Amino acid sequence: MNQQYIRNVAIIAHVDHGKTTLIDKLFRQSGAFRDNQQVAERLMDSMDLERERGITIMAKNGSYGYRDYWINIIDTPGHADFGGQVERVLRMADGALLLVDAQEGPMPQTYFVLKKALANHLPVGVVINKIDKPAARCAWVVDQVFDLFVKLDAPDDILDFPVIYTSAKQGYAVADPDDEVTSDSSMELVSEMIISRVPPPGGNPRAPLQMQVGTIDYSPYLGRLGIGKVVNGTMSINQPIAVARRDGSVRPVRIAKIYRFERDRKVAVERAATGEIVAVAGMEDVTVGVTFVDPHEPRPLPLIEIDPPTISMDFLPNDSPFAGTEGGFVTSRHLKERLERETLADVALQVEPRHDGAGFTVAGRGELHLSILIEKMRREDYELQVTRPRVILKRDNGALLEPYERLTVDVEETYQGAVIERLGKLKGQLEEMSQSHGLVRMVFRIPTRGLLGYRSQFMTDTKGMGTMSYVFDSYGAFAGDIINRQNGVLVVKEPCVSVAYALFNLQERGALFIGAGESLYRGQVIGECSRPGDLQVNPAKGKKLTNIRAAGSDDAVLLTPPRTMTLEDCLAFINDDELVEVTPKSIRLRKRTAAG
Repeated sequence: MNQQYIRNVAIIAHVDHGKTTLIDKLFRQSGAFRDNQQVAERLMDSMDLERERGITIMAKNGSYGYRDYWINIIDTPGHADFGGQVERVLRMADGALLLVDAQEGPMPQTYFVLKKALANHLPVGVVINKIDKPAARCAWVVDQVFDLFVKLDAPDDILDFPVIYTSAKQGYAVADPDDEVTSDSSMELVSEMIISRVPPPGGNPRAPLQMQVGTIDYSPYLGRLGIGKVVNGTMSINQPIAVARRDGSVRPVRIAKIYRFERDRKVAVERAATGEIVAVAGMEDVTVGVTFVDPHEPRPLPLIEIDPPTISMDFLPNDSPFAGTEGGFVTSRHLKERLERETLADVALQVEPRHDGAGFTVAGRGELHLSILIEKMRREDYELQVTRPRVILKRDNGALLEPYERLTVDVEETYQGAVIERLGKLKGQLEEMSQSHGLVRMVFRIPTRGLLGYRSQFMTDTKGMGTMSYVFDSYGAFAGDIINRQNGVLVVKEPCVSVAYALFNLQERGALFIGAGESLYRGQVIGECSRPGDLQVNPAKGKKLTNIRAAGSDDAVLLTPPRTMTLEDCLAFINDDELVEVTPKSIRLRKRTAAG
């Protein structure tokens, strides 16, 4: 493949601004599929969790041909919790497309991913997406994007960025938002921007081999696959190759297969040239950051710098009375093997054994980062218990420091007072405020602790009409005590099976998380108490039966539907003396000790 006709581009954006949908349309309009071929939406979202949540969790590679060019696309996660993925894969790219929603404009994660792209000195083209929205405000968004580039000290050549306007869902791109959209409108302008804005990959084909692994994939037939860009030299299957590991050692390795990406599929090839992004198989314990090199002249590339984690929680073996009844992997050894396997592919995750008992302390970028890991484990038949997330504190010259987030909220004017008041109690400081099209945008600097579990409260305060997004800002002075939850919980007194009559009487005491007919154990949390302090309850208490009937005493029992608690809701709800029990079939809340 001619190096001058290769383009390696990363698509970067805030969550839900349309990266994966845009890639779908680029693949389809490149002629990669038959006109009548059935193709799944969001083709690059291959994980079940990605399709269910509508977000990209793992960085993906794909490619397509356009005229004489071969365009390798890297689909990056938009959420800052998965920023470790972005930092790694940008090493493979020679340029980036920044996607921005035509209504929302730049959001905190936009700031985060653009900052990473500029740190890698990548030329950036801007795509304003979703221009078919009724509330689209393209001119305002372009001004905001320019201000963001200036705020990040972008050099002059990058400040002069090209802009095109698209509706990835409808499958068209225009040079001006006022241009008429016709039946011939397509996404060609996006491909043209990539070719003109992104330079061909550098590197010397005659130099010693250098290829650094940026992401890990898995094949049921070949095991672990290392994905990266051939920076210098060439690679072939029968060529003698060594691997420079993260610890500095260099060992010989045999490459069994080399794959090039075509659309979202991998196609086996005999040889990979300079500038190509490929997947290689043959090294069983391949990890992110290792470099494949020439054994006679090893020149490992520098390791990828990853931002430190800000949140940690304890992963414990399940020791509840129901332990082992719903999952297949329940021991501490099982947890250790699974978490170590995860760290090989996710370098932003840190795992350490606990000093005061069984289990492990797992540190990551945020609540979502860790909750996705827990959800993946329960779907793989693991049982475990996890503690409340806690921030990672630091000391600098004797001063205690904690992580702060940059929080952006968009709300209607009616709700701005309630949001400001609530965030004030959580130690949030209002830094910016602007108004446009009936929406108020406020930017706060707030301790990460204050945001743990705040999202559900925010949706209540704004009647579900607000949007909030945040990204790590910096470490700052410890802000003092922040109250997580005002109310206590309803705790089961004895092992039992819940009864509708008892739950009907308990409804006055608080909001229930369970329904009738559920098996419960002592110390299990079944609801939120309406007052401060925990309350021991008996959800199996039946009605006293007599042979005397009285008018009005035998009315039908009417139960309010229980509050459905997702894994994220449970992690946000619990206090330090409580645990979340996670199994393949259930998510339960419990006290650390049976007595509560």
